[in-house]
Amino acid sequence: MDDPYKTLGIARDAGAEEIRKAYRKLAKQFHPDLNPGNAKAEERFKAVAAANALLSDPVARGKFDRGEIDAEGHERHAQNSARGPSYREYAEAGPGHRYTWHEDDLSDLFGSVFGEGDGSGAKRPRRGHNEHYALAVEFLDAVNGAMPRLTLPDGRVLDVKIPPGTGDGQTLRLRGQGGRGINGGPNGDALIDIHVKPHPFFTRDGQDIHLNLPVSVSEAVLGGPVEVPTPRGRVRMQIPKHSDTGTKLRLRGRGVAAQGKHAAGDLYATLRVAVGQPDAALEEFLRGWKPDPAPDPRRTMETGT
Repeated sequence: MDDPYKTLGIARDAGAEEIRKAYRKLAKQFHPDLNPGNAKAEERFKAVAAANALLSDPVARGKFDRGEIDAEGHERHAQNSARGPSYREYAEAGPGHRYTWHEDDLSDLFGSVFGEGDGSGAKRPRRGHNEHYALAVEFLDAVNGAMPRLTLPDGRVLDVKIPPGTGDGQTLRLRGQGGRGINGGPNGDALIDIHVKPHPFFTRDGQDIHLNLPVSVSEAVLGGPVEVPTPRGRVRMQIPKHSDTGTKLRLRGRGVAAQGKHAAGDLYATLRVAVGQPDAALEEFLRGWKPDPAPDPRRTMETGT
């Protein structure tokens, strides 16, 4: 495995927040759900996940920086003998398009190989490791909320509650759904990193939703009601007379629904005038039509009018 710092594109003195941001940016870029059939992107995603798993663990990172373990998470002196699972192997453990990696320290990772206990022969309880999963969700499921199912590598099925308004890059915590506790210790948690898929015509900016809305020439010139798609269904909106391409209209409260301390967002529809299939009457009209010329911005600047 390559140097994890180079894999994430960060300096060796990068802080935890820099590591987290670099990982999320690359995970979103190379996630298999967003690159179907792209083997190179899938391989890069696995490498990024493994690098993040090592560097986000302070104990493992310290040992790597001191040269005590390699980039795979193996102790240097144990490279030619029986070895425990590497961070890379953990990162590739998920079936299909689900991937998981663990954030426990090396004593947990390699306990079965190098032994565990407090030195007296008694085995102490240990909390199970937290497990990270990457889950790609549909745009409208993130906006409106949903309950997708996630199949874990051990065969368990989790119903993941996506709260309304969930944003790209958010992490959801499912307590007690991570690795099993050791020697009677509590289970770890499952941490679900959410990656929101792009939508064909909606985009999101905070709590607001934007879309380009096609309208006909007659609707733009004469005005009138039109149906507008929103994340929670279609609504009717009044187009003002003499509208043009680029006119932006707002539907209050039709963006992301209110939740917690966040008020409901608005939906902004930017008009795009579509001519459609011209008929003979329209062609005849346009032949005799002499529209007022558009103002020349250079003349306006020269005369001040």
